Amino acid sequence: MRTYLLLQLDSEGAAYSDIAELLEDLGFQPHTEGGYDFVYEWGREATVLESLEFADRVQAAIRGQRTYFRVESIES
Repeated sequence: MRTYLLLQLDSEGAAYSDIAELLEDLGFQPHTEGGYDFVYEWGREATVLESLEFADRVQAAIRGQRTYFRVESIES
């Protein structure tokens, strides 16, 4: 399973490099294909609950950074 992440940054918020560091700490890797900024490789199939909990972790990691995000998890 893969989880893709698309960011939308606010000009008054954190720098892209700071957000990237936070996301890489969660295991995301930069991604340049398909219109997404980052991808997380699960290495296995994940449940819907695991996917939702992971999205909660992303939200907690970037809270207060004035950054919006969209996640999409796809079975690989």
